[in-house]
Amino acid sequence: MNKEIQILDWGTIAYPEALNQQYKLLNQIVNQKLKNRTRPTAERRPTPNFLIFCEHPHVFTMGSQTKKEHLLASSEELSKNQIACVQTRRGGDITYHGTGQLVIYPILDLDNFLPDVHNYIRTLEEVIILALKKLGIQSQRIKSLTGVWIKAQDGGVDKKICAIGVKITRWVTMHGLALNVSTDLSYFNFIVPCGIADKSVTSIEKELVQKVQLEEIKQLIIPVFLSLFSNVKAK
Repeated sequence: MNKEIQILDWGTIAYPEALNQQYKLLNQIVNQKLKNRTRPTAERRPTPNFLIFCEHPHVFTMGSQTKKEHLLASSEELSKNQIACVQTRRGGDITYHGTGQLVIYPILDLDNFLPDVHNYIRTLEEVIILALKKLGIQSQRIKSLTGVWIKAQDGGVDKKICAIGVKITRWVTMHGLALNVSTDLSYFNFIVPCGIADKSVTSIEKELVQKVQLEEIKQLIIPVFLSLFSNVKAK
């Protein structure tokens, strides 16, 4: 069992290229797991784990639960605003990735931690909740809705600050989290974010009312992620 997690930073990368790179890492891990099954215990090699950070140019990605009516933009609007659309195999509905958003892809062999999908997603949410707390932002889960939220105040609506969508193959994870740091939130007007019409979206900069760098947020998240996954337990 290998709980070491390698940190990778892909910088700004087109979504299709990042998707391809994720599949390469996932296949590397899955192939090693399959080889280990045919080897004596003493000859089995540990599977690696990766935590990837990146930022994407404007793109709407659609998960397995996306309804076509949740894309509100016309083809002309998409072209004018240079927004790509990509169908994916992750769970969840449509979401937006773009400049100022920190995208996090954990490629983990959950057999190295805890092979439990519910626990995995709740732990991802906890990473963001604890990291935001360090910034003075109080966030939380909302029952039956995946992601991290800022609770409504004074009769307003709840606001999602981090979307989560994952795919798991033979207990190896891919896809992950999209945390709005300095994101231009107007792009969310072209979609029904995550298929939830009665909620809104927000960003770290909007909540703090000050400029924030992606690198600062990444450095907050890394130790929280490593700590939680080194001690992950069933809840």
